[in-house]
Amino acid sequence: MADLRNGDGRDGRGFSAARRLIEFAEAVRVDPGLPRDALAELLARHGEHPADLAPDSFGEADAAELRAAAARMALVLAETDEDRAAGALNGLLEECGTRPRLTRHDGHPWHLHVDRGDGADWGDWFLASGALVLAQLLTEYGRIAWGACAAPGCGRLFLGTGPGSARRYCSSACATRTRVAAHRRRRREGS
Repeated sequence: MADLRNGDGRDGRGFSAARRLIEFAEAVRVDPGLPRDALAELLARHGEHPADLAPDSFGEADAAELRAAAARMALVLAETDEDRAAGALNGLLEECGTRPRLTRHDGHPWHLHVDRGDGADWGDWFLASGALVLAQLLTEYGRIAWGACAAPGCGRLFLGTGPGSARRYCSSACATRTRVAAHRRRRREGS
C-alpha cells in the first residue's frame, strides 16, 4: 500500500478510505461542531455524489450522526495498543457492519462495503467503513499504522503506512520540536 500521509487522498489505485477516515476524524477532533456544509464538502471531496449531499438527503441529523461517528473513530485512531485497537474494531464491525459485499458506484472502482446497505445511516456507514479500513491496515502491516501525534499540544491524527517502524508524530516538525525540547531540558537539568 502506498504512503497515504500526503497528497490528494489517492494512492495511485483510486479512492482512499483511510485518507477519508483520517480527514473526517481530524476535522471533528479540531471542531466538534463542524457544520453540515463543511461535512458535505469533505464527503464531496472524497467522492460522494452531490445529490446525496443536498440538505434534503444529508440533513442536520445526518451531520450529527457523522460527527458522533467521527469522534468515536478518533478514539480508535488514538489507541496505541494493538489488542485494544483490534477489540475496538471488532466491536464496531459487530455493531455497524454486515456481510462484506463488493460494490462499484459513483465512478469508484470495485471496493468492499460492510455497512448495512442503502438503509444504513451516515454514522453506521462511517463506523463500518472506518473499522474495515483500519482492520485492513492492522493486518497488512502487522501493527497499528495510524495514530495521534505524541508531541505535546498537538494530537493531530495521522496514517503511518510508510516504511520503517511505527510513527509517533504527525510530521517531522513535531518530532524535531519534541526532540529539541527534550535535549534542552536535559541540558538544563545537567547544568
